[in-house]
Amino acid sequence: MTDREGKIRFATILNILFALLQTIVGLLTNSLALLSNGLHDAGDSVALVIAWFMERKAKMPADKSRTFGYQRLSLFSSVFAAVALLVASFFILAKTIPRLIKPEHVDASGMVLMAVFGLVINGVGYLKLRGKSQNEKMLSWHLLDDVLAWIVILIGGILIKFWDNHIIDPILTLGITAFVIFGVIRNLKGTLNILLEGVPEHINIEKLKESIFGIKGVKNVHDIHVWSLDGEMSLLTAHVVVDEKLLKSPDGIRKKIKGILRPFNIEHSTLEIESEEFCLGMDCGLQDKNSGLAD
Repeated sequence: MTDREGKIRFATILNILFALLQTIVGLLTNSLALLSNGLHDAGDSVALVIAWFMERKAKMPADKSRTFGYQRLSLFSSVFAAVALLVASFFILAKTIPRLIKPEHVDASGMVLMAVFGLVINGVGYLKLRGKSQNEKMLSWHLLDDVLAWIVILIGGILIKFWDNHIIDPILTLGITAFVIFGVIRNLKGTLNILLEGVPEHINIEKLKESIFGIKGVKNVHDIHVWSLDGEMSLLTAHVVVDEKLLKSPDGIRKKIKGILRPFNIEHSTLEIESEEFCLGMDCGLQDKNSGLAD
């Protein structure tokens, strides 16, 4: 079992047990905020189970049909997790509106005790699951939003206990749900960018181009493409136009370029080394080196 898979398993077991506990305490205290957070955790638990399964499948080696392997499978669990949370959030919003009109009594002491316990459990889960892959980012976000939600519930429980105003509970629920929706949409945007083979968010392609141009003998670059398989492993393909004398030893220029790519966390690159004469014959559509690139 890989370290990443082990972290997801840990978070899965933690979330399932805690979702059950929240639901029970939410019913006992009549707190919609606790019940809504429990429902979010239940949705997280389903997503985590699928993520655990996908992570195992994503480790299958490349074959004739999938030459890049199966790493991108982990993204599907990320999308499912986002959809599950959005559905749960809108369900909670529908249940919250009647409470705003007619607030119900809640057990503030139970809310406070549960919030303290939730802070500890979800805080440990978040620290355990943090990682670089899009799947880990989406799943760790679920635990982080729970940490922040517990802080809000703790403050709300204290206010209800001393102020005795029970409309605070549905107001808290609205705030927690809005925060969850915001976080899910933000992470889903990153996931969709990867699925569409967009440039990874951590890579500034303009700086990357400038770094390649900085190599002595490089005349221009065209057809440069940067994408990621799972948010962690980045890849690049590019055509690099160089001086004629460098064509006698192309491995040297390739080595320099790959060295430049390393700080950008690009683990795999395919470079086509070309002469100016060849590129003109192929109508590459190049511009002057100092005026930018034509892709």
